[in-house]
Amino acid sequence: MTHDSNLATREYFDSIFLETRYIDADLPDTKLELWGETFDTPIMTAALSHLHNICDDGMVQFAKGANDAGALHWVGMGEPEEMERIFAAAKTVRIIKPHADNNDVLWRIEHANRHGAFAVGMDIDHSFSHDGKYDLVRGLPMKPKSVEELKMFVEASKVPFIAKGVLSVQDALKCAEAGVSGIVVSHHHGRMSSCIPPLMALPKIKAEIGNSMKIFVDCGIESGMDAYKALALGADAVSVGRHLMTPLADGAAAVTKRLCDMTGELRATMARTGVKSLNGFDPSVLYFRSF
Repeated sequence: MTHDSNLATREYFDSIFLETRYIDADLPDTKLELWGETFDTPIMTAALSHLHNICDDGMVQFAKGANDAGALHWVGMGEPEEMERIFAAAKTVRIIKPHADNNDVLWRIEHANRHGAFAVGMDIDHSFSHDGKYDLVRGLPMKPKSVEELKMFVEASKVPFIAKGVLSVQDALKCAEAGVSGIVVSHHHGRMSSCIPPLMALPKIKAEIGNSMKIFVDCGIESGMDAYKALALGADAVSVGRHLMTPLADGAAAVTKRLCDMTGELRATMARTGVKSLNGFDPSVLYFRSF
């Protein structure tokens, strides 16, 4: 029997409950300090691609929406000129596919460096297709990467390098060995069925790597409450993708509003549980229903 990984992820979010802690609480600060920059919120956009059919110039509008919310923006695939406009619109993390030809990866890293990307990275989980072969993305062949190859990409990057698609302690430790600056705990919108929810993997990963690198989470985050649960379990920040597609149809301002509203939801939950800053989360506030 296989399971819908996205449904399981939603059910896992909803299986977590919180106690309240009002005494000595105060209004919280949601500012995120990340690699020398300060953002207003730990709720970021996700590394999406091909948003042109949602609204005119959708990729750039998505970036502007993040920027105006004081959030870090992430981006996936796009043409070089489009990437340059995205980098100009917002502090952006550029996620690169695991191209079989490492020269393709290195060119994209160099291009992102040259045009002001805040960070770069790779979605390591885009290596295999659903029929058990190496993946093919828009006609371009992909291939899984070794620790040594990741080290090469880290060394080529002049900005922090992030590995996206980590869902095990084993991969997290290999990322640490490669010297990456951060990982994204993610199943890439259920690329494999029966994947564990990212929040289920997160505590073990956090226990192993501690504060040696930044830990981000994506997949299924739809509210400030979802973000709170990820942060309480050890994430430094979270990314929101598909949930922002409906607002994006109305342009950048609607994306900004939803990100700000989610940050307000997060702030309210932090206030009601005695969390005064992003450094003050305590997982003992959480209660888990049998899953």
